[in-house]
Amino acid sequence: MTEKNAAQAGTFSIGGDLEVNRLGFGAMRVTGKGIWGEPEDADGARKTLARLPELGVNFVDTAESYGPYVSERLIGEVLAPYDKGTIVATKSGLTRTGPDQWQQLGRPEFLRQGAIQSLRNLRLERLDLWQLHRIDTKVPQAEQFEVIAEMQKEGIIRHAGLSQVSVEQIKAAQKYFPVATVQNHYNLANRASEDVLDFCEANNIGFIPWYPLAGGDLIAANPDTEAISKKHEVTPAQIALAWILMRSRVMLPIPGTGKVKHLEENVAAAAIRLSDDDFAILNQIGKKG
Repeated sequence: MTEKNAAQAGTFSIGGDLEVNRLGFGAMRVTGKGIWGEPEDADGARKTLARLPELGVNFVDTAESYGPYVSERLIGEVLAPYDKGTIVATKSGLTRTGPDQWQQLGRPEFLRQGAIQSLRNLRLERLDLWQLHRIDTKVPQAEQFEVIAEMQKEGIIRHAGLSQVSVEQIKAAQKYFPVATVQNHYNLANRASEDVLDFCEANNIGFIPWYPLAGGDLIAANPDTEAISKKHEVTPAQIALAWILMRSRVMLPIPGTGKVKHLEENVAAAAIRLSDDDFAILNQIGKKG
């Protein structure tokens, strides 16, 4: 396989003006167990973040709730001032009370406070991409969308995105601000958001699949798909990532880790070129799930 570099995945322009390499990095795992507190291996987490620019990874996704604030702070400490072209996306809309505990909180004042705190943690003057982590079902949807539009006008955020939403919710949000990205659960084995992905592709909206490597276990358990990973001399997880990248031009997978070796393995998937037959076999196995 050729030298590892995320640029081999191709590029996508978020919001039409922020060009990034399509294989990004999810920074949820540079925190403690349960996505709570400091990472057990703080040195390893810092080395992993420092390796990103060297591997051509210029799209980093985080959230104020990761830690909370731990992931953002580490990114700011290690990567700021950012290399030209490096885009850090963050999210607000979930609050934390303990390890593995997540509660929706979409009150406008909380979302605004979160964005301002993210600026400080990430050491930025403006958030290039800010995403609503969840639409809070206890708060009127319009109030959440209105404050996002206000933050755009004020220059706090440049582009805005949504997470775990339906096509109808994207259309509702578009009445208030241009939706630049959508971040939904999606991988080879979980295809519940196919309609959302198709809508994003038709409207040039970046689609950020979270938990993108989950299909690796499915590949390893099936002789036909396992043969594909052996043919390419890579792991099933790398094949699952290569499939994701091939699935759509708007796909922006963000596999995460706190270990340099695992990061390098993920980035190496950008160089894998699946044949049409490979893709079709994987696609069918994934649909059967």
